[in-house]
Amino acid sequence: MSNMDIQALLNAYVNVIPNPTLADQRVAFGTSGHRGSALKASFNEHHILAICQAVADYRKEQGFSGPLYLGMDTHALSGPAHASALEVLVANGINVRVHPQNAFVPTPLVSRAIIVHNQHSPDALSDGLIITPSHNPPEDGGIKYNAADGGPAAAEVTRWIEQRANQYLEQNLLGVLRVDQAEAAAKAEAFDYVKYYIKDLEQVIDIESIKKANLTLGVDPMGGSALEVWQEIAKTFELNLSIVNEDQSPDFAFMPPDHDGKIRMDCSSTAAMANLLNIKDSFQLAFANDPDADRHGIVGPDGLMNPNHFLAVCIDYLLTHRPEWSKDVAIGKTLVSSSIIDKVVAGRGCSLYEVPVGFKWFVEGLFNGRLGFGGEESAGANFLTRRGQVWCTDKDGIIPSLLAAEILAVTGKTPHQYYEELTQAYGRPYYRRIDASASTEQKAVLSAMNPKSVTQSTLAGDEIVARYVEAPGNGASIGGLKVVTEAGWFAARPSGTEALYKIYAESFKSQAHLDTLLVEAQALVSKVFASQGV
Repeated sequence: MSNMDIQALLNAYVNVIPNPTLADQRVAFGTSGHRGSALKASFNEHHILAICQAVADYRKEQGFSGPLYLGMDTHALSGPAHASALEVLVANGINVRVHPQNAFVPTPLVSRAIIVHNQHSPDALSDGLIITPSHNPPEDGGIKYNAADGGPAAAEVTRWIEQRANQYLEQNLLGVLRVDQAEAAAKAEAFDYVKYYIKDLEQVIDIESIKKANLTLGVDPMGGSALEVWQEIAKTFELNLSIVNEDQSPDFAFMPPDHDGKIRMDCSSTAAMANLLNIKDSFQLAFANDPDADRHGIVGPDGLMNPNHFLAVCIDYLLTHRPEWSKDVAIGKTLVSSSIIDKVVAGRGCSLYEVPVGFKWFVEGLFNGRLGFGGEESAGANFLTRRGQVWCTDKDGIIPSLLAAEILAVTGKTPHQYYEELTQAYGRPYYRRIDASASTEQKAVLSAMNPKSVTQSTLAGDEIVARYVEAPGNGASIGGLKVVTEAGWFAARPSGTEALYKIYAESFKSQAHLDTLLVEAQALVSKVFASQGV
């Protein structure tokens, strides 16, 4: 996007009024809040005003009297949305805590602030809002609500906020309270998020070992809100850490295009990570975060690490290097993450907690210390402090990056080398996700599948040992189907936003076996569609 395009986007934010009778212009909370673009009338001032009034109503109903922590990333729409949010929240008498310079605050810093506040003031609970569309393209905006447990709000909470916000849209914002921008800014409370996050960092990461090893580290904040955090980490702990890009231009013009030609700040994509990959040999280890710093990308001499592989390494390392953790702690994974995680967890005598896609399923377990680690295949993770207590309950892309450095410092092995050792012990998985087109009717059929929808007894030459539509860890619907054999598995689920469904598959035999699994999985799903006449 050029500067002209950015100006058009900012003008549209204020001037375009969404039509709540059109589904794609209403407030819709997905797994990561409400997202859209001002140019498409799906992320405009009216949306933010309505959502923030709905959040104020929800707080009142819940009796939350503590501060609301407000964060934002570097997308062009985040600044104006932050200002709109402040106008409504302050008008509702809420003490809003913002960055001292009204600058950027990453997701994990908001989550951490909520957790710490509520530990000390349980009678005046706080919550938070983060204005971010995550790694989405420059023209997008997003807003997500984190509840009093510090994590992404549960589905019933976001449903309540969504319904209330849409009522305000339908009534042309009747009932939405608002003060002018100057009053809102004057009444907001400055809060040093970065200082409070960094002062506790040694509770969760063995920084001393990283420092002692004097590792040559690189980090690319990808134009995002983590820049200030990394600058302060390098300074505070005197690490040999270079920030390779300090540009925070809202057009993200410095970003190489992703695999499909779009600009996307996805730190698990080799295309989007080209800048860091081009200079990887300057460092022993390097990492990147997306704009709100809730995802991580790990780069070693062997290139960008597959997120699934790194999760397995983190889990094995933490289970052997956190002596103060409870022996009963479980490990959380999403059902489309690699099964090498299952093998690592079993190998360490631990229990696995397998849930549907979405980090919200890990919040309660991380909050109460029952889960030592929660991770998802899209490079989002979090884990307990070294003493086995809650750190934060949203994805934190900063601590897994630092954990990669700790692993190298303590074991002398890069995460890639560590993973190779795991494959020697547990076998080498071959994993892939593909997207296939699907109509609205087909997506509905897929969501409503049950284990009996699969009538065959074998898959890719192996006997089927399990078919499920609910996650084994918590019994929640997976919104699709997972079929498992001794040598592999596939899962199929509809996309929430596009006319397609996703098939994830993994083989512990070979690449050829994985290809067969994918072909047979698609044939099986097509057969179910045909049997339902869609």
